[in-house]
Amino acid sequence: MRNTWEYFSTENIIFGNGAITRLDGALKRLKAKNVFVITDRGVAQAGILAKVTEQLDLHGYQTVVYDKAIPEPPIESVVEAYEFAKSQMKTDVIIGLGGGSSIDLAKVVALLMEYGGHPTDYFGGENLVPGPIAPLIAIPTTAGTGSEVTSVAVVTDTENNIKVGISDNFLRPAVALLDPELTVGLPPYVTACSGIDALSHAVEAYTAKDFRYIQSKEKLLFQGSLPITDALALQAIELIAGNLAVAVQQGSNLEARGNMLLGSLLAGLAFSNAGTALAHALAYPIGGKAKSPHGELTGLLLPYVMKYNTATEQDKMVKIAQAFGIEQGSKTTREYAEAASEAVLQLLKDINLPTKLSEIGVKEEDLESIAEKALPIERLVRNNPRVPNQASLVELLKQAY
Repeated sequence: MRNTWEYFSTENIIFGNGAITRLDGALKRLKAKNVFVITDRGVAQAGILAKVTEQLDLHGYQTVVYDKAIPEPPIESVVEAYEFAKSQMKTDVIIGLGGGSSIDLAKVVALLMEYGGHPTDYFGGENLVPGPIAPLIAIPTTAGTGSEVTSVAVVTDTENNIKVGISDNFLRPAVALLDPELTVGLPPYVTACSGIDALSHAVEAYTAKDFRYIQSKEKLLFQGSLPITDALALQAIELIAGNLAVAVQQGSNLEARGNMLLGSLLAGLAFSNAGTALAHALAYPIGGKAKSPHGELTGLLLPYVMKYNTATEQDKMVKIAQAFGIEQGSKTTREYAEAASEAVLQLLKDINLPTKLSEIGVKEEDLESIAEKALPIERLVRNNPRVPNQASLVELLKQAY
């Protein structure tokens, strides 16, 4: 049994409407003069990049912008961004502006700027980053990945057709600056995919195996559920359950946007210590077969994984049902616990996301190989409160099919 746990966090979090005006103060604390901004074309075209560069220009920073970030960045695009950064002026601070992919790209570039090498040098395990990365400020424009406070950067290994995570507490940005006003223009589908991803983070962190019973003698990045992460994750679930559908259907509702961004932040603080579990493990091999965004995949799988885990996490599933505003009434405790997965399934329908693998192009004959590829992803599978095997995973996938 493990007797101790640790909690890691981004050092400085700035949150609130208009928080972008606090960027200068954050840069001054980091003693920055030369700033390298990594973002994507969509953020630039939406006018969000201009709001950031306006602040940088106002306070006299030398700024270079790289706006070619793409979703779930392939290794080649990481190398391209790094080579571009090296070719520019001296960089004091990197700003990752956008969704999780832009921030993840910024994390890996900040890692390479500090230690050099190739992204693949850091694949294959936890704690492979030698020390602190180059100073990084993360400014999310979506409420989803929580990447602004997490210890993970996900890139795509196109050669092997799989998404790979670089995981280390040194990858956490120095500053997370969250301004709900920057998320108002997000389209409904992107709002839905990113929001359900945040819910997946929160639920899987909350229902992760208790840290005491994770069977490993190593120092773990994902430690299982902890008292602090339980509190953060449950609050995140409540915020997302109450606001995601409104944020999708009423994109200009700033209160719902703010609550979603806060929910995503809390979920990120939770799962980057507790870890995620089976929905994420299954999403990795499915991501190589379906062209759906990561959030859509984890969200689709989530209710089926929750139902699968109810046998061993009944009490926490009841609390999730309560966070969704469901009353017990005449339900047995088991029925009440199962109402949590049903609530998530209904939420998927409310925000117009798919609820079956068959809807996103997965073939029934792929289910065996998906289960086979997910099982060895130990850092996620060991976190699951119910220990899976090949047969039970295939059965879970059939229910999701």
